[in-house]
Amino acid sequence: MAETKNSGKRNHLSLLSDMNELTGLLVSTLTVEDFLRRSSEMVARHLGARMCSIYLYDEPSGELYLAASTGAQTPLRTRIGAGEGLVGHCVSRLKPVCEGIAGRSPSLVHFEPDRQDVYQSSLVVPIHRGPVRIGALEVRHEKREAFDESDIMALLAASSQLGTAIESARMIMEMHRVEGALPVQSDIPPDTVFRAVIASEGYAYAPVSVYRRGGAQQLLEPLPGDAAQTLEDFRMALDATSEQLQSLQSGFARRLPESASLIFTTHFMMLKDESFTGRMIRMIDEGAPPAQALAQVASHYTALLLSSPHEYMREKVNDIEDLVLRIMRNLRKAGHHDASSGARRIVVAGRLYPSDILRLAANDVQGIILVGGGTTAHVSILSRSLKIPLLMSEQEELLLLSEDTQVLMDAYTGDIYINPSQKIVRRFCEREKARHMATRKSAGGRAQTVTKDGERVRLLANINLLSEVSLARDLKAEGVGLYRTEFPFLLRSSLPSETEQYLIYKRLFDEMKGRPVIIRTLDVGGEKVLPYLDSPPETNPELGLRSIRFLLSRRDIFAAQIRAILRAAAGARDVHIMFPMISSLDEFLEARRFVLSSLEELSNEQVSVCERLSIGMMVELPSVVEIMEELADTADFFSIGTNDFVQYTLAVDRANQRVSGYYAAHHPSVLRGLKRIVEAALKKKKEISICGEMAHETIHLPFLLGIGIRRFSVDPQFLPQLQESISRISLSDAREYADALLSRPRLKDVQEIMEDRKWARRFGMQGPATTASRTPR
Repeated sequence: MAETKNSGKRNHLSLLSDMNELTGLLVSTLTVEDFLRRSSEMVARHLGARMCSIYLYDEPSGELYLAASTGAQTPLRTRIGAGEGLVGHCVSRLKPVCEGIAGRSPSLVHFEPDRQDVYQSSLVVPIHRGPVRIGALEVRHEKREAFDESDIMALLAASSQLGTAIESARMIMEMHRVEGALPVQSDIPPDTVFRAVIASEGYAYAPVSVYRRGGAQQLLEPLPGDAAQTLEDFRMALDATSEQLQSLQSGFARRLPESASLIFTTHFMMLKDESFTGRMIRMIDEGAPPAQALAQVASHYTALLLSSPHEYMREKVNDIEDLVLRIMRNLRKAGHHDASSGARRIVVAGRLYPSDILRLAANDVQGIILVGGGTTAHVSILSRSLKIPLLMSEQEELLLLSEDTQVLMDAYTGDIYINPSQKIVRRFCEREKARHMATRKSAGGRAQTVTKDGERVRLLANINLLSEVSLARDLKAEGVGLYRTEFPFLLRSSLPSETEQYLIYKRLFDEMKGRPVIIRTLDVGGEKVLPYLDSPPETNPELGLRSIRFLLSRRDIFAAQIRAILRAAAGARDVHIMFPMISSLDEFLEARRFVLSSLEELSNEQVSVCERLSIGMMVELPSVVEIMEELADTADFFSIGTNDFVQYTLAVDRANQRVSGYYAAHHPSVLRGLKRIVEAALKKKKEISICGEMAHETIHLPFLLGIGIRRFSVDPQFLPQLQESISRISLSDAREYADALLSRPRLKDVQEIMEDRKWARRFGMQGPATTASRTPR
């Protein structure tokens, strides 16, 4: 019996981890209705159920309507009221409902009353985005008590996995015709140079494509050859688009496992929607050129989405535009690298979401320029992890660049060259060649890092995406000092389930076997918005419901993540869980109790979990400086997040270029605060590391070593240079330097010491130190 149950659980996991089957459904089905029917068959097959139904929620009426079903042996009601029956009850509460003897349930209103129900067990789970109801998945079986807790978890995970596609299907079914407006373009004179802020380093030289929300029609203007196109040409373009999307999705899923929920889901659903492509075909039959039909229908969908009050719906505009431009490219046989896809191009945009970065990365974008401050820290971090150069500029005229304008991005110095001369291009090409040679020469590094006088220092890696783990190992990282768990949330269009998170964390622990791994719990809120939660706007989100406050207010999300981490860490030796944005001892103790309670629950369920667990916290808020000794009595370890620590100490928004001059990591209050934090941790013999931007900026390295930091966690690409810099610094010099900085009360005085050439010589720097870059990351 146990063997059968384990086998069933393995089938459950295959339902979640094998995305090829879902991709196949999206590609092979002919209509939205066919996709939903086949999805219900797939779920029933994996769970061993005899019947599976998919219901969609109709918001205006508050009712659920039957969208697809398989295996029903008696007629099903096509509409169910909110709170009516098992399905309505499940959706109204947004919680699973499981009945071992369904026919005896007083809430069961499902089949026609004059027909006898042959099914005895029923399990229903909601499909939703936070509080937004999408529908429900129901499975039934003729045996009593056929479903257990593992089936509930599996069906919840399946609803999460299928939720994106099902939500897209519902969106498609509800769309109406609305007209949209077209943007205006103009040229910028050649040889113009703009200054920008560096968000992700790199270099790119390519033609530009301006990325406008709701502006695809500018790229769909009629061409002379459009009139000769036929309905057969259009159908061939649809087939070619579907094949390209399938290839992109398969390749990108391997490159970025965190994006397991399909990033091209809406594309596939639109391709098979009768009111979208079907409407185009009818217009072509009536005499409209295919390109004209495509552009007109696209404008209706685009304008409708832009008018939505929900941000996650407005975000879908990019999916629609991307799909339409792909179809047009195939219709006109323009090839794969024209402006519309962003392929092999530099993209200029006013605002991008993490999902946009994924789509552009899948198309091999060369670089990104964001205009008007339309970025978030996580867009910057994601770009760095995917090695996409990213600059931020206040020059709005960049949004008026003509398509195909040649642009050179120097995301090392922050310069943007418009139509640069060949002399400038050659100079940059030579510089990049030298940079690559130097990088290859320094790659690898030594297994251990020591200072000039032999003091041991440990270098760990900040991991944003699983694809970075192999690089961290190659560069001799001694472990993971910070794994940012928010990316599996930001890269999806719905909450990842416990099992989906488990699969990601399990791979992280497996690939870093034998080395310490510090996992930071979900750090969202503020600028890191999860649009699918549809949370109400906050007046000051940076001081609002974010990070640990958010998790303590949404214990369902907190529980799923902690359980996933603890399960994934089974067998791992050195496991650390770290809470972000802790502001008080009470807050830390509450979060710690929650983890220990989850650990006890899993043990009682006889689920394998990690044997050794350390629980620590990020030090990011000035409020904890005065209580560091009390925190050190309870916390197992600390990690200083200097980005937020500087921001909150100085009351400066590091992403606001208007006040960027006030963001000074070398401010005396920041330096003295860091000194007190480190002293308190070391006094209690607790590990303390640093994982913010200061950790890899050479200018701050001697000070950090001088106050006692011996553990640095940085993005993997910074490891070789950091190791080399540490090897040139003696601790006696570092302590003297730190004492000098700490003795000065004015920024001007601190700056003078940092620029003194004698320190540059003693620390083996090539020139005088300067203030650290104020890149908002």
